[in-house]
Amino acid sequence: MDKTQAIKIRRLLRALDRALLKVSPAIFELDKQEQQRLGEPLWDFGSRLHFEMLEFIYTQHPELRPPPVPPTICSDLRWKDVKLPKSMSEADLDAIIFSMLTSRRQKAAMVIGKAVTHCREHNLPINDEIFGARIEELAESGRVEAFGDLRLWGHSEVKLND
Repeated sequence: MDKTQAIKIRRLLRALDRALLKVSPAIFELDKQEQQRLGEPLWDFGSRLHFEMLEFIYTQHPELRPPPVPPTICSDLRWKDVKLPKSMSEADLDAIIFSMLTSRRQKAAMVIGKAVTHCREHNLPINDEIFGARIEELAESGRVEAFGDLRLWGHSEVKLND
């Protein structure tokens, strides 16, 4: 593939990626079974788009690869500093987090986002920083498996222990 073709295909694939990002919030509004039926194929497609299709283009034309996004700490909140509302317990929070995890790696940002969406839907006063701190605590205690610095939600992953 020549550079002109690569530029055209990359532009179209990136437009597709932006469209996929718009679909995700709508899928998370569905019930759990519908989320799985639509969300998992969407996640798989997004992964293939980035790690196979675009990577194929970047391997042939490295100059088309976008510059890396610098990692940014999303939160420094530690679990020991969290004050849960009286209506919520650690066990409640853990149940929400574990319901979002799978045996497959997921970005910490995705797990936190799904957990916050769940809380909004159920009028629970828990924010993203609290979930981030709890996931870090679960990883440090060995209850979940973590990959990367969990303060960098978009650059780290979590999964259920094997």
